[in-house]
Amino acid sequence: MPAPDPDPLFRVLADASRRAIFERLCREGELTVGGLTRGSGISQPAISKHLGVLREGGLVEGRRAGRSTYYRALPVRLAPLDDWTGQMRAFWEARFDKLDDLLARMDN
Repeated sequence: MPAPDPDPLFRVLADASRRAIFERLCREGELTVGGLTRGSGISQPAISKHLGVLREGGLVEGRRAGRSTYYRALPVRLAPLDDWTGQMRAFWEARFDKLDDLLARMDN
């Protein structure tokens, strides 16, 4: 089974405001649109739009409670990004190890 494609996550998190909203939900837990708007410097309609993109990307979900919707982050959905960065880290570490070996041979 192939690894999940990280590209959709990169697109969703490409916007700094969406990253900030996602990070805030990770840190603070469930928040309403009003709670996210307070202190963010972003308008309520913009927060709602960003939440829609985050929800479509599978990074947040909403829970209705009366007339309010509480949003929470789903950080486990970042696994494809974690896998990709792990692969890139291993690739570059192997390259640097080869470079270290070459430089050590050149010094001798």
